[in-house]
Amino acid sequence: MANNYSAKYAIIVAGGKGLRMGNAMPKQFLPLSGKPVLYYAVKAFIDAFEDIKLILVLPNDQLSYAQMVLKEFTPRLDVTIVAGGETRFHSVQNGLQLVHGNSIVFIHDGVRPLVSVDLVRRCYWQAVELGSAIPAIRVTDSMRIIEDDDSRPLDREYMRIIQTPQTFRSDIVLPAFEQEYQQAFTDEATVVENTGTTVYLAEGERSNIKLTTVEDMLIAEALLKANQ
Repeated sequence: MANNYSAKYAIIVAGGKGLRMGNAMPKQFLPLSGKPVLYYAVKAFIDAFEDIKLILVLPNDQLSYAQMVLKEFTPRLDVTIVAGGETRFHSVQNGLQLVHGNSIVFIHDGVRPLVSVDLVRRCYWQAVELGSAIPAIRVTDSMRIIEDDDSRPLDREYMRIIQTPQTFRSDIVLPAFEQEYQQAFTDEATVVENTGTTVYLAEGERSNIKLTTVEDMLIAEALLKANQ
């Protein structure tokens, strides 16, 4: 098929407060191998596509922190910084207001610093072809579901752990975010699905971890050093 979606946008959402890290600084700006966590996520997208348009969504009280990230790039990056909203849905909605024309839109957690260039590119091409690409990895642990005071096992063959960048064609994701917010919207895929549109999983990466705890930071540090 002809690729009418050559324009690319990366909406990187960074709204964490770092409370579980036990640190006053928001976790997306904590140092990881000498650079802010958020630096690595940004770099993956510009390394994947030089022409990508970057939209960084931050809480109002963290907008000034963005300079910590931008000063790491030479020459300085052209990044649009947008204030976030009450929920992730509203933050993404704010970022999507800057998306125009036929394009592919990546929506990524700023605290997933180890996303690879290869994963970004694979999500792009799948979204061009199928309309969406939601990175997912297989569950390796045994799983149980809690039911009142009891529990029962789940068949992990049917379970997947969902990651980002959740990637969509603009003509799919923009209309989806015009609907009213619902608590059931746990990620962008659930928003799109609520419009009746099928979403398609893509093969994710085990190293594409989300940094939530101090232990996650130690793992990310080790992975970065191993890949140097």
